[in-house]
Amino acid sequence: MKYFLLSLVLLCLTNCTQQQEIVVSTTYEEPIDPSPDSLTNWSTISKGLQASVTSTFNRFVKSKIPKNIKKTSWRGEAWKGERISVQLVLWSKDSITNVKANVSDFISDKDDKLPSSIAKLRFVKYVITDEFAGGCGYRKPENFAASLAADALDTVSSYAIKAKETRPLWVTIDVPADANPGTYNSIISLNIEGQESQDFNLTLNIMSKTLPPPTEWKFHLDLWQNPFAVARIHKVELWSEAHWKLLKPLMKKLANAGQKVITVSLNKRPWGAQTFDQFESMIEWKKKSNGTWQYDYTVFDNWVQFMMDLGVENQISCFSMVPWGNEFYYFDETKNEEVKIVAPPGTKNYETLWVPFLKDFIKHLEIKGWKSKTRIAMDERGPEEMKAMFKLLDKYAPELGASFADNHKSYKLYPTQLKDLSVAFGATVDEEDLALRKQKGYISTHYVCCSDGFPNVFTFSPPAEGVFIGWYTIAANFDGFLRWAYNSWVENPLQDSRFRAWPAGDTYLVYPNNRSSIRFETLREGIQDAEKIRILRNEFATKKMVVKLNALNNIVSQFNITEKPNNLEGLIIAAKQKLNNLAKK
Repeated sequence: MKYFLLSLVLLCLTNCTQQQEIVVSTTYEEPIDPSPDSLTNWSTISKGLQASVTSTFNRFVKSKIPKNIKKTSWRGEAWKGERISVQLVLWSKDSITNVKANVSDFISDKDDKLPSSIAKLRFVKYVITDEFAGGCGYRKPENFAASLAADALDTVSSYAIKAKETRPLWVTIDVPADANPGTYNSIISLNIEGQESQDFNLTLNIMSKTLPPPTEWKFHLDLWQNPFAVARIHKVELWSEAHWKLLKPLMKKLANAGQKVITVSLNKRPWGAQTFDQFESMIEWKKKSNGTWQYDYTVFDNWVQFMMDLGVENQISCFSMVPWGNEFYYFDETKNEEVKIVAPPGTKNYETLWVPFLKDFIKHLEIKGWKSKTRIAMDERGPEEMKAMFKLLDKYAPELGASFADNHKSYKLYPTQLKDLSVAFGATVDEEDLALRKQKGYISTHYVCCSDGFPNVFTFSPPAEGVFIGWYTIAANFDGFLRWAYNSWVENPLQDSRFRAWPAGDTYLVYPNNRSSIRFETLREGIQDAEKIRILRNEFATKKMVVKLNALNNIVSQFNITEKPNNLEGLIIAAKQKLNNLAKK
Protein backbone atom coordinates (compact mmCIF):
# COMPACT_ATOMS: atom_id res chain seq x y z
CA MET A 1 0.00 0.00 0.00
CA LYS A 2 1.51 3.26 -1.06
CA TYR A 3 0.72 6.21 1.14
CA PHE A 4 2.08 9.67 0.77
CA LEU A 5 1.70 13.01 2.40
CA LEU A 6 -0.18 15.34 0.11
CA SER A 7 0.46 18.87 1.32
CA LEU A 8 -2.33 21.18 0.35
CA VAL A 9 -1.41 24.66 1.54
CA LEU A 10 -4.43 26.61 0.40
CA LEU A 11 -4.50 30.39 0.23
CA CYS A 12 -7.69 32.27 0.95
CA LEU A 13 -7.40 35.91 -0.24
CA THR A 14 -8.82 38.32 2.32
CA ASN A 15 -7.19 41.36 0.66
CA CYS A 16 -4.39 42.03 -1.80
CA THR A 17 -1.66 41.32 0.74
CA GLN A 18 -3.10 39.15 3.49
CA GLN A 19 -3.09 35.37 3.05
CA GLN A 20 -4.12 32.57 5.41
CA GLU A 21 -2.89 28.99 5.51
CA ILE A 22 -6.01 26.82 5.64
CA VAL A 23 -5.02 23.20 5.96
CA VAL A 24 -2.41 20.53 5.37
CA SER A 25 -4.07 17.15 4.81
CA THR A 26 -2.91 13.57 4.75
CA THR A 27 -4.46 11.33 2.16
CA TYR A 28 -3.34 8.42 0.02
CA GLU A 29 -2.41 7.76 -3.58
CA GLU A 30 -5.10 6.51 -5.95
CA PRO A 31 -4.53 3.71 -8.45
CA ILE A 32 -3.80 4.41 -12.09
CA ASP A 33 -6.95 4.39 -14.20
CA PRO A 34 -7.01 1.06 -16.10
CA SER A 35 -9.43 2.39 -18.73
CA PRO A 36 -9.40 6.21 -19.01
CA ASP A 37 -11.90 7.72 -21.39
CA SER A 38 -10.02 8.91 -24.47
CA LEU A 39 -12.97 10.51 -26.23
CA THR A 40 -13.78 13.24 -23.71
CA ASN A 41 -12.85 16.66 -25.09
CA TRP A 42 -11.81 18.66 -22.05
CA SER A 43 -11.04 21.74 -24.17
CA THR A 44 -14.77 22.44 -24.48
CA ILE A 45 -15.12 23.58 -20.86
CA SER A 46 -14.19 26.94 -19.38
CA LYS A 47 -10.91 27.62 -17.67
CA GLY A 48 -10.72 27.11 -13.95
CA LEU A 49 -12.46 24.82 -11.50
CA GLN A 50 -16.07 23.90 -12.29
CA ALA A 51 -18.44 22.67 -9.59
CA SER A 52 -22.08 21.76 -9.11
CA VAL A 53 -24.51 20.31 -6.60
CA THR A 54 -25.71 16.90 -7.73
CA SER A 55 -27.60 13.81 -6.62
CA THR A 56 -26.03 11.25 -4.30
CA PHE A 57 -27.26 8.64 -6.77
CA ASN A 58 -24.66 9.78 -9.32
CA ARG A 59 -21.41 7.79 -9.42
CA PHE A 60 -19.00 9.85 -11.53
CA VAL A 61 -16.29 8.67 -13.90
CA LYS A 62 -12.92 10.24 -13.13
CA SER A 63 -11.90 10.87 -16.74
CA LYS A 64 -15.27 12.15 -18.01
CA ILE A 65 -16.80 15.61 -17.83
CA PRO A 66 -20.07 15.59 -15.83
CA LYS A 67 -23.00 16.22 -18.14
CA ASN A 68 -25.95 18.58 -17.90
CA ILE A 69 -25.31 19.83 -14.40
CA LYS A 70 -24.53 23.30 -13.13
CA LYS A 71 -26.47 23.79 -9.93
CA THR A 72 -25.57 26.03 -7.02
CA SER A 73 -28.28 25.16 -4.50
CA TRP A 74 -29.72 22.14 -2.73
CA ARG A 75 -32.89 21.59 -0.74
CA GLY A 76 -33.43 18.61 1.55
CA GLU A 77 -35.85 17.43 4.19
CA ALA A 78 -35.10 15.31 7.24
CA TRP A 79 -36.44 14.13 10.55
CA LYS A 80 -34.70 15.05 13.74
CA GLY A 81 -32.01 12.44 14.39
CA GLU A 82 -31.75 11.53 10.70
CA ARG A 83 -28.64 11.59 8.50
CA ILE A 84 -29.08 13.14 5.08
CA SER A 85 -26.50 13.49 2.32
CA VAL A 86 -25.77 15.69 -0.65
CA GLN A 87 -23.03 15.47 -3.26
CA LEU A 88 -21.03 18.13 -5.05
CA VAL A 89 -18.91 17.36 -8.09
CA LEU A 90 -15.79 19.30 -9.11
CA TRP A 91 -13.94 19.14 -12.41
CA SER A 92 -11.21 21.03 -14.19
CA LYS A 93 -9.29 20.97 -17.46
CA ASP A 94 -6.38 22.86 -15.90
CA SER A 95 -3.38 21.74 -13.89
CA ILE A 96 -3.58 20.87 -10.20
CA THR A 97 -6.00 23.17 -8.39
CA ASN A 98 -5.94 23.21 -4.59
CA VAL A 99 -9.41 23.31 -3.09
CA LYS A 100 -10.65 23.60 0.48
CA ALA A 101 -14.33 23.00 1.29
CA ASN A 102 -15.97 24.67 4.27
CA VAL A 103 -19.54 24.70 5.55
CA SER A 104 -21.16 27.44 7.62
CA ASP A 105 -23.49 27.11 10.59
CA PHE A 106 -27.10 26.21 9.84
CA ILE A 107 -29.40 29.16 10.68
CA SER A 108 -33.17 28.74 10.70
CA ASP A 109 -35.89 31.14 9.71
CA LYS A 110 -36.54 31.48 13.45
CA ASP A 111 -32.87 32.29 14.17
CA ASP A 112 -32.17 28.87 15.66
CA LYS A 113 -28.60 27.79 15.00
CA LEU A 114 -27.05 24.38 14.45
CA PRO A 115 -23.24 24.26 14.35
CA SER A 116 -21.37 23.56 11.14
CA SER A 117 -19.96 20.45 12.83
CA ILE A 118 -23.20 18.55 12.09
CA ALA A 119 -21.98 18.40 8.49
CA LYS A 120 -19.04 16.27 7.39
CA LEU A 121 -17.32 17.00 4.08
CA ARG A 122 -15.29 14.18 2.49
CA PHE A 123 -13.73 13.99 -0.93
CA VAL A 124 -14.57 10.78 -2.81
CA LYS A 125 -11.65 8.62 -3.91
CA TYR A 126 -11.56 6.14 -6.80
CA VAL A 127 -10.81 2.43 -6.55
CA ILE A 128 -10.36 -0.22 -9.25
CA THR A 129 -13.50 -2.23 -9.89
CA ASP A 130 -14.67 -4.75 -12.48
CA GLU A 131 -18.11 -5.95 -13.64
CA PHE A 132 -20.86 -8.36 -12.59
CA ALA A 133 -20.42 -10.68 -15.59
CA GLY A 134 -22.32 -13.61 -14.16
CA GLY A 135 -21.45 -12.97 -10.54
CA CYS A 136 -20.14 -15.89 -8.50
CA GLY A 137 -17.03 -17.83 -9.40
CA TYR A 138 -13.28 -17.52 -9.41
CA ARG A 139 -12.04 -14.97 -11.90
CA LYS A 140 -8.84 -13.78 -13.53
CA PRO A 141 -8.59 -9.98 -13.65
CA GLU A 142 -7.59 -9.94 -17.30
CA ASN A 143 -10.88 -11.62 -18.25
CA PHE A 144 -13.09 -8.85 -16.85
CA ALA A 145 -13.41 -5.19 -17.80
CA ALA A 146 -11.65 -3.01 -15.22
CA SER A 147 -12.37 0.63 -14.48
CA LEU A 148 -12.29 3.16 -11.66
CA ALA A 149 -15.27 3.57 -9.36
CA ALA A 150 -15.90 6.56 -7.12
CA ASP A 151 -16.54 5.01 -3.72
CA ALA A 152 -14.22 5.62 -0.76
CA LEU A 153 -15.02 8.68 1.35
CA ASP A 154 -11.67 10.09 2.35
CA THR A 155 -11.50 11.92 5.66
CA VAL A 156 -10.28 15.17 4.12
CA SER A 157 -12.14 18.34 3.19
CA SER A 158 -9.28 19.67 1.07
CA TYR A 159 -7.87 18.22 -2.10
CA ALA A 160 -5.73 18.88 -5.16
CA ILE A 161 -7.98 18.57 -8.21
CA LYS A 162 -5.82 17.43 -11.12
CA ALA A 163 -6.14 18.47 -14.74
CA LYS A 164 -8.81 16.63 -16.75
CA GLU A 165 -10.25 15.08 -13.62
CA THR A 166 -13.70 14.83 -12.07
CA ARG A 167 -13.75 14.72 -8.26
CA PRO A 168 -16.92 14.26 -6.12
CA LEU A 169 -17.35 15.76 -2.68
CA TRP A 170 -19.70 13.90 -0.33
CA VAL A 171 -21.52 15.83 2.39
CA THR A 172 -23.37 14.16 5.26
CA ILE A 173 -25.54 16.13 7.68
CA ASP A 174 -26.43 14.50 10.99
CA VAL A 175 -29.49 16.34 12.24
CA PRO A 176 -29.44 16.55 16.05
CA ALA A 177 -32.31 14.78 17.77
CA ASP A 178 -33.00 17.90 19.83
CA ALA A 179 -33.02 20.32 16.89
CA ASN A 180 -35.94 22.70 16.67
CA PRO A 181 -38.07 22.09 13.57
CA GLY A 182 -37.80 24.70 10.86
CA THR A 183 -36.07 25.66 7.65
CA TYR A 184 -32.31 26.06 8.01
CA ASN A 185 -29.83 27.62 5.60
CA SER A 186 -26.12 27.02 5.24
CA ILE A 187 -23.40 27.61 2.67
CA ILE A 188 -20.71 25.31 1.38
CA SER A 189 -17.76 27.41 0.23
CA LEU A 190 -15.05 26.13 -2.07
CA ASN A 191 -11.89 28.15 -1.49
CA ILE A 192 -9.93 27.69 -4.69
CA GLU A 193 -6.29 28.60 -5.11
CA GLY A 194 -5.83 31.21 -7.82
CA GLN A 195 -9.52 31.98 -8.43
CA GLU A 196 -12.58 33.29 -6.66
CA SER A 197 -14.33 31.06 -4.17
CA GLN A 198 -17.60 29.41 -5.10
CA ASP A 199 -20.61 29.17 -2.77
CA PHE A 200 -23.42 26.63 -2.75
CA ASN A 201 -26.60 27.22 -0.79
CA LEU A 202 -28.02 24.46 1.38
CA THR A 203 -31.64 24.60 2.56
CA LEU A 204 -32.64 21.96 5.06
CA ASN A 205 -36.18 21.57 6.32
CA ILE A 206 -36.13 19.79 9.68
CA MET A 207 -39.43 18.13 10.45
CA SER A 208 -41.03 17.62 13.86
CA LYS A 209 -40.72 13.81 13.66
CA THR A 210 -37.79 12.17 15.45
CA LEU A 211 -35.79 9.16 14.32
CA PRO A 212 -34.52 7.34 17.44
CA PRO A 213 -30.81 6.52 17.86
CA PRO A 214 -29.52 3.48 15.90
CA THR A 215 -29.37 1.28 19.01
CA GLU A 216 -33.17 1.58 19.17
CA TRP A 217 -33.84 0.79 15.53
CA LYS A 218 -35.81 -2.41 15.02
CA PHE A 219 -34.19 -3.15 11.64
CA HIS A 220 -32.06 -6.28 12.13
CA LEU A 221 -28.79 -5.41 10.40
CA ASP A 222 -26.25 -8.23 10.23
CA LEU A 223 -22.99 -7.32 8.48
CA TRP A 224 -20.30 -9.87 9.35
CA GLN A 225 -17.20 -8.34 10.91
CA ASN A 226 -13.59 -9.41 10.30
CA PRO A 227 -11.27 -8.07 13.04
CA PHE A 228 -8.40 -10.15 11.63
CA ALA A 229 -8.31 -8.04 8.46
CA VAL A 230 -7.81 -4.90 10.56
CA ALA A 231 -4.70 -6.34 12.24
CA ARG A 232 -3.18 -7.35 8.90
CA ILE A 233 -3.86 -4.15 6.97
CA HIS A 234 -2.45 -1.96 9.76
CA LYS A 235 0.40 -4.33 10.61
CA VAL A 236 -0.38 -4.58 14.31
CA GLU A 237 -0.38 -7.58 16.62
CA LEU A 238 -3.71 -9.37 16.83
CA TRP A 239 -5.69 -8.31 19.92
CA SER A 240 -3.00 -5.86 20.98
CA GLU A 241 -3.85 -2.45 22.39
CA ALA A 242 -3.14 -0.94 18.97
CA HIS A 243 -5.52 -3.44 17.36
CA TRP A 244 -8.38 -2.59 19.73
CA LYS A 245 -7.77 1.11 19.15
CA LEU A 246 -8.10 0.65 15.38
CA LEU A 247 -11.18 -1.54 15.74
CA LYS A 248 -13.12 0.93 17.88
CA PRO A 249 -14.04 3.66 15.36
CA LEU A 250 -14.61 1.11 12.58
CA MET A 251 -17.02 -0.96 14.65
CA LYS A 252 -18.66 2.15 16.12
CA LYS A 253 -19.48 3.18 12.55
CA LEU A 254 -21.20 -0.17 12.14
CA ALA A 255 -23.10 0.24 15.42
CA ASN A 256 -24.23 3.67 14.24
CA ALA A 257 -25.83 2.03 11.21
CA GLY A 258 -28.02 -0.09 13.50
CA GLN A 259 -25.94 -3.29 13.57
CA LYS A 260 -27.50 -5.93 15.85
CA VAL A 261 -25.18 -8.95 15.58
CA ILE A 262 -21.66 -9.77 16.77
CA THR A 263 -19.73 -12.11 14.47
CA VAL A 264 -17.74 -14.74 16.38
CA SER A 265 -15.48 -17.53 15.08
CA LEU A 266 -15.82 -20.54 17.37
CA ASN A 267 -13.10 -22.37 15.52
CA LYS A 268 -10.48 -21.56 12.92
CA ARG A 269 -11.39 -20.93 9.24
CA PRO A 270 -15.19 -21.36 9.41
CA TRP A 271 -15.36 -20.25 5.75
CA GLY A 272 -12.16 -21.98 4.68
CA ALA A 273 -10.10 -19.67 2.46
CA GLN A 274 -13.04 -17.52 1.39
CA THR A 275 -11.41 -14.29 2.60
CA PHE A 276 -7.96 -12.80 2.09
CA ASP A 277 -7.55 -12.74 5.89
CA GLN A 278 -8.60 -16.03 7.38
CA PHE A 279 -10.66 -16.08 10.56
CA GLU A 280 -8.74 -17.41 13.54
CA SER A 281 -10.58 -19.05 16.41
CA MET A 282 -11.74 -16.71 19.17
CA ILE A 283 -11.70 -19.67 21.53
CA GLU A 284 -8.59 -21.73 22.21
CA TRP A 285 -9.32 -25.45 22.02
CA LYS A 286 -6.86 -27.72 23.82
CA LYS A 287 -7.05 -31.49 24.11
CA LYS A 288 -5.19 -32.49 27.25
CA SER A 289 -2.91 -35.52 27.41
CA ASN A 290 -5.46 -37.27 29.61
CA GLY A 291 -8.13 -36.95 26.90
CA THR A 292 -10.11 -34.10 28.50
CA TRP A 293 -10.72 -30.73 26.90
CA GLN A 294 -9.77 -27.23 27.99
CA TYR A 295 -11.17 -24.03 26.47
CA ASP A 296 -9.84 -20.51 26.81
CA TYR A 297 -12.57 -17.88 26.21
CA THR A 298 -10.40 -14.79 26.74
CA VAL A 299 -10.58 -13.43 23.17
CA PHE A 300 -14.24 -14.42 22.81
CA ASP A 301 -15.15 -12.57 26.01
CA ASN A 302 -13.13 -9.47 25.13
CA TRP A 303 -14.52 -9.26 21.60
CA VAL A 304 -18.15 -9.74 22.59
CA GLN A 305 -17.94 -7.24 25.45
CA PHE A 306 -16.11 -4.76 23.21
CA MET A 307 -18.91 -4.88 20.62
CA MET A 308 -21.63 -4.69 23.26
CA ASP A 309 -20.00 -1.61 24.76
CA LEU A 310 -20.25 0.02 21.33
CA GLY A 311 -23.99 -0.72 21.17
CA VAL A 312 -24.08 -4.01 19.24
CA GLU A 313 -25.75 -6.27 21.78
CA ASN A 314 -28.80 -8.08 20.42
CA GLN A 315 -27.19 -11.28 19.15
CA ILE A 316 -23.95 -13.28 19.13
CA SER A 317 -23.61 -15.39 15.98
CA CYS A 318 -21.03 -18.15 16.45
CA PHE A 319 -19.47 -19.69 13.32
CA SER A 320 -19.64 -22.57 12.99
CA MET A 321 -20.62 -26.10 13.87
CA VAL A 322 -20.89 -26.75 10.14
CA PRO A 323 -17.92 -24.95 8.57
CA TRP A 324 -16.99 -25.13 4.93
CA GLY A 325 -15.14 -28.41 4.40
CA ASN A 326 -16.07 -29.63 7.91
CA GLU A 327 -12.51 -28.90 9.07
CA PHE A 328 -11.79 -28.25 12.73
CA TYR A 329 -8.61 -27.27 14.59
CA TYR A 330 -7.35 -27.74 18.13
CA PHE A 331 -4.08 -27.97 20.02
CA ASP A 332 -3.16 -31.52 20.95
CA GLU A 333 -1.14 -31.50 24.18
CA THR A 334 0.20 -35.02 23.57
CA LYS A 335 1.53 -34.13 20.11
CA ASN A 336 2.42 -30.58 21.20
CA GLU A 337 1.02 -29.17 17.95
CA GLU A 338 -2.11 -27.92 16.26
CA VAL A 339 -4.20 -30.68 14.75
CA LYS A 340 -6.69 -30.45 11.90
CA ILE A 341 -9.46 -33.02 11.61
CA VAL A 342 -12.29 -33.48 9.13
CA ALA A 343 -15.47 -34.36 11.01
CA PRO A 344 -18.79 -34.13 9.12
CA PRO A 345 -21.95 -33.78 11.22
CA GLY A 346 -23.38 -37.14 12.18
CA THR A 347 -20.01 -38.88 12.55
CA LYS A 348 -18.46 -40.18 15.77
CA ASN A 349 -15.56 -37.72 15.46
CA TYR A 350 -18.03 -34.84 15.21
CA GLU A 351 -19.82 -35.91 18.40
CA THR A 352 -16.53 -36.46 20.25
CA LEU A 353 -15.42 -32.93 19.33
CA TRP A 354 -18.63 -30.98 19.95
CA VAL A 355 -20.35 -32.60 22.93
CA PRO A 356 -17.75 -31.55 25.53
CA PHE A 357 -17.49 -28.11 23.98
CA LEU A 358 -21.23 -27.45 24.03
CA LYS A 359 -21.50 -28.50 27.66
CA ASP A 360 -18.66 -26.18 28.64
CA PHE A 361 -19.80 -23.35 26.37
CA ILE A 362 -23.30 -23.31 27.85
CA LYS A 363 -21.86 -23.01 31.36
CA HIS A 364 -19.64 -20.15 30.27
CA LEU A 365 -22.49 -18.30 28.56
CA GLU A 366 -24.63 -18.65 31.68
CA ILE A 367 -21.87 -17.09 33.79
CA LYS A 368 -21.53 -14.18 31.34
CA GLY A 369 -25.31 -13.76 30.99
CA TRP A 370 -25.15 -14.18 27.22
CA LYS A 371 -26.90 -17.50 26.69
CA SER A 372 -30.20 -16.05 25.45
CA LYS A 373 -28.37 -13.91 22.86
CA THR A 374 -26.13 -16.63 21.45
CA ARG A 375 -26.80 -18.50 18.21
CA ILE A 376 -24.87 -21.25 16.47
CA ALA A 377 -24.43 -19.80 12.99
CA MET A 378 -24.19 -21.52 9.61
CA ASP A 379 -23.67 -20.15 6.13
CA GLU A 380 -25.33 -21.88 3.16
CA ARG A 381 -24.93 -25.46 4.40
CA GLY A 382 -26.83 -28.37 2.92
CA PRO A 383 -29.89 -30.03 4.52
CA GLU A 384 -28.20 -33.33 5.42
CA GLU A 385 -25.40 -31.62 7.34
CA MET A 386 -27.87 -29.26 9.00
CA LYS A 387 -30.14 -32.08 10.16
CA ALA A 388 -27.24 -34.01 11.70
CA MET A 389 -25.96 -30.87 13.43
CA PHE A 390 -29.40 -30.03 14.84
CA LYS A 391 -29.74 -33.55 16.22
CA LEU A 392 -26.67 -32.94 18.35
CA LEU A 393 -27.51 -29.33 19.20
CA ASP A 394 -31.05 -30.19 20.27
CA LYS A 395 -29.70 -32.80 22.65
CA TYR A 396 -26.94 -30.80 24.33
CA ALA A 397 -27.73 -27.08 23.83
CA PRO A 398 -31.30 -26.65 22.53
CA GLU A 399 -31.65 -23.22 24.13
CA LEU A 400 -29.10 -21.69 21.75
CA GLY A 401 -30.93 -22.21 18.48
CA ALA A 402 -29.38 -21.32 15.15
CA SER A 403 -28.67 -18.48 12.78
CA PHE A 404 -28.72 -19.65 9.18
CA ALA A 405 -28.12 -18.06 5.77
CA ASP A 406 -30.26 -20.36 3.64
CA ASN A 407 -29.68 -20.67 -0.10
CA HIS A 408 -31.22 -24.15 -0.26
CA LYS A 409 -34.82 -23.05 0.44
CA SER A 410 -34.75 -25.55 3.27
CA TYR A 411 -35.98 -23.48 6.21
CA LYS A 412 -39.16 -25.54 6.49
CA LEU A 413 -37.06 -28.55 7.49
CA TYR A 414 -36.08 -26.82 10.75
CA PRO A 415 -39.27 -25.06 11.90
CA THR A 416 -38.29 -24.63 15.57
CA GLN A 417 -34.50 -24.38 15.53
CA LEU A 418 -33.93 -21.39 13.24
CA LYS A 419 -34.25 -18.45 15.61
CA ASP A 420 -32.50 -16.30 13.01
CA LEU A 421 -33.22 -17.13 9.37
CA SER A 422 -31.88 -15.26 6.35
CA VAL A 423 -33.00 -16.27 2.87
CA ALA A 424 -31.33 -15.40 -0.42
CA PHE A 425 -32.75 -12.34 -2.18
CA GLY A 426 -35.76 -13.26 -4.27
CA ALA A 427 -36.54 -16.34 -2.19
CA THR A 428 -39.86 -16.16 -0.43
CA VAL A 429 -40.88 -17.16 3.05
CA ASP A 430 -44.55 -18.15 3.22
CA GLU A 431 -46.71 -15.51 4.91
CA GLU A 432 -47.95 -17.95 7.53
CA ASP A 433 -44.36 -18.92 8.32
CA LEU A 434 -43.31 -15.29 8.66
CA ALA A 435 -46.28 -14.61 10.94
CA LEU A 436 -45.45 -17.62 13.11
CA ARG A 437 -41.80 -16.62 13.34
CA LYS A 438 -42.75 -13.09 14.39
CA GLN A 439 -45.10 -14.54 16.99
CA LYS A 440 -42.24 -16.61 18.45
CA GLY A 441 -39.87 -13.65 18.41
CA TYR A 442 -37.69 -15.22 15.71
CA ILE A 443 -35.74 -13.10 13.22
CA SER A 444 -36.37 -13.35 9.46
CA THR A 445 -34.09 -11.45 7.09
CA HIS A 446 -32.84 -11.62 3.50
CA TYR A 447 -29.36 -11.34 2.04
CA VAL A 448 -27.60 -10.56 -1.22
CA CYS A 449 -24.31 -12.05 -2.36
CA CYS A 450 -22.17 -12.56 -5.46
CA SER A 451 -25.08 -14.09 -7.39
CA ASP A 452 -27.24 -10.95 -7.27
CA GLY A 453 -26.75 -8.47 -10.07
CA PHE A 454 -29.60 -6.46 -8.52
CA PRO A 455 -29.74 -5.18 -5.90
CA ASN A 456 -26.23 -5.09 -4.54
CA VAL A 457 -23.40 -3.05 -3.07
CA PHE A 458 -20.48 -3.92 -5.33
CA THR A 459 -18.09 -1.05 -6.04
CA PHE A 460 -19.72 -0.69 -9.46
CA SER A 461 -23.34 -0.96 -8.22
CA PRO A 462 -25.53 2.14 -8.68
CA PRO A 463 -25.77 3.91 -5.30
CA ALA A 464 -29.58 3.81 -5.39
CA GLU A 465 -29.49 0.04 -4.97
CA GLY A 466 -28.18 0.43 -1.42
CA VAL A 467 -31.22 2.55 -0.55
CA PHE A 468 -33.53 0.11 -2.34
CA ILE A 469 -32.40 -2.71 -0.03
CA GLY A 470 -33.97 -0.96 2.96
CA TRP A 471 -37.24 -0.34 1.12
CA TYR A 472 -37.40 -3.91 -0.19
CA THR A 473 -36.75 -5.29 3.29
CA ILE A 474 -39.83 -3.69 4.79
CA ALA A 475 -41.94 -4.14 1.63
CA ALA A 476 -41.30 -7.90 1.69
CA ASN A 477 -42.06 -8.00 5.44
CA PHE A 478 -38.56 -9.02 6.52
CA ASP A 479 -37.05 -7.95 9.83
CA GLY A 480 -33.73 -6.88 8.34
CA PHE A 481 -30.83 -7.53 6.03
CA LEU A 482 -27.66 -9.65 6.05
CA ARG A 483 -24.47 -9.16 4.07
CA TRP A 484 -21.54 -11.49 4.57
CA ALA A 485 -18.73 -8.97 4.65
CA TYR A 486 -18.45 -5.61 6.40
CA ASN A 487 -14.66 -5.40 6.25
CA SER A 488 -13.11 -8.57 4.84
CA TRP A 489 -10.57 -6.50 2.97
CA VAL A 490 -8.73 -7.62 -0.13
CA GLU A 491 -4.96 -7.26 -0.35
CA ASN A 492 -5.00 -3.53 -1.15
CA PRO A 493 -8.56 -2.35 -0.48
CA LEU A 494 -7.85 1.36 -1.05
CA GLN A 495 -6.40 0.65 -4.47
CA ASP A 496 -8.19 -2.36 -5.93
CA SER A 497 -11.53 -3.78 -4.80
CA ARG A 498 -11.25 -6.88 -6.96
CA PHE A 499 -10.77 -10.31 -5.42
CA ARG A 500 -9.82 -13.74 -6.70
CA ALA A 501 -13.49 -14.66 -6.59
CA TRP A 502 -16.75 -12.70 -7.00
CA PRO A 503 -17.46 -9.23 -8.35
CA ALA A 504 -15.39 -6.32 -7.04
CA GLY A 505 -16.38 -4.95 -3.66
CA ASP A 506 -18.23 -8.10 -2.62
CA THR A 507 -15.92 -8.62 0.35
CA TYR A 508 -16.14 -5.21 2.04
CA LEU A 509 -18.30 -2.12 2.48
CA VAL A 510 -15.90 0.22 4.29
CA TYR A 511 -12.23 1.09 3.97
CA PRO A 512 -9.19 1.14 6.31
CA ASN A 513 -8.67 3.99 8.76
CA ASN A 514 -12.42 4.16 9.36
CA ARG A 515 -13.24 5.47 5.90
CA SER A 516 -16.84 5.08 4.83
CA SER A 517 -18.05 4.56 1.28
CA ILE A 518 -20.85 5.66 -1.00
CA ARG A 519 -22.16 2.08 -0.76
CA PHE A 520 -22.24 2.03 3.03
CA GLU A 521 -23.83 5.48 3.32
CA THR A 522 -26.63 4.66 0.87
CA LEU A 523 -27.27 1.29 2.55
CA ARG A 524 -27.59 3.13 5.87
CA GLU A 525 -29.93 5.63 4.23
CA GLY A 526 -32.26 2.83 3.15
CA ILE A 527 -32.26 1.42 6.69
CA GLN A 528 -33.26 4.85 8.01
CA ASP A 529 -36.13 4.94 5.54
CA ALA A 530 -37.28 1.51 6.70
CA GLU A 531 -37.26 2.72 10.30
CA LYS A 532 -39.27 5.79 9.38
CA ILE A 533 -41.82 3.58 7.63
CA ARG A 534 -42.07 1.31 10.68
CA ILE A 535 -42.59 4.28 13.01
CA LEU A 536 -45.32 5.78 10.81
CA ARG A 537 -47.07 2.44 10.36
CA ASN A 538 -47.24 2.00 14.12
CA GLU A 539 -48.51 5.53 14.62
CA PHE A 540 -51.17 5.34 11.91
CA ALA A 541 -52.37 1.93 13.10
CA THR A 542 -52.51 3.02 16.77
CA LYS A 543 -54.42 6.19 15.94
CA LYS A 544 -56.63 4.37 13.42
CA MET A 545 -55.53 6.73 10.64
CA VAL A 546 -56.69 4.31 7.96
CA VAL A 547 -56.33 6.62 4.96
CA LYS A 548 -52.74 7.51 5.81
CA LEU A 549 -51.89 3.88 6.63
CA ASN A 550 -53.25 2.67 3.29
CA ALA A 551 -51.40 5.43 1.45
CA LEU A 552 -48.15 4.48 3.18
CA ASN A 553 -48.60 0.79 2.43
CA ASN A 554 -49.28 1.58 -1.22
CA ILE A 555 -46.03 3.55 -1.45
CA VAL A 556 -44.04 0.75 0.18
CA SER A 557 -45.61 -2.03 -1.90
CA GLN A 558 -43.94 -0.66 -5.05
CA PHE A 559 -40.64 -1.96 -3.69
CA ASN A 560 -41.67 -5.59 -3.24
CA ILE A 561 -39.96 -6.44 -6.52
CA THR A 562 -36.97 -8.56 -7.52
CA GLU A 563 -36.32 -7.09 -10.98
CA LYS A 564 -34.75 -3.67 -11.36
CA PRO A 565 -37.28 -1.05 -12.54
CA ASN A 566 -36.43 1.32 -15.37
CA ASN A 567 -36.23 4.40 -13.15
CA LEU A 568 -35.10 3.16 -9.75
CA GLU A 569 -33.66 6.53 -8.73
CA GLY A 570 -36.86 8.39 -9.57
CA LEU A 571 -38.99 5.78 -7.82
CA ILE A 572 -36.98 6.16 -4.62
CA ILE A 573 -36.92 9.96 -4.70
CA ALA A 574 -40.69 10.14 -5.20
CA ALA A 575 -41.33 7.59 -2.44
CA LYS A 576 -39.13 9.47 0.01
CA GLN A 577 -41.01 12.70 -0.63
CA LYS A 578 -44.39 11.00 -0.18
CA LEU A 579 -43.15 9.36 3.01
CA ASN A 580 -42.14 12.69 4.50
CA ASN A 581 -45.41 14.31 3.39
CA LEU A 582 -47.36 11.63 5.27
CA ALA A 583 -45.25 12.32 8.36
CA LYS A 584 -46.33 15.95 8.48
CA LYS A 585 -49.21 16.89 10.72
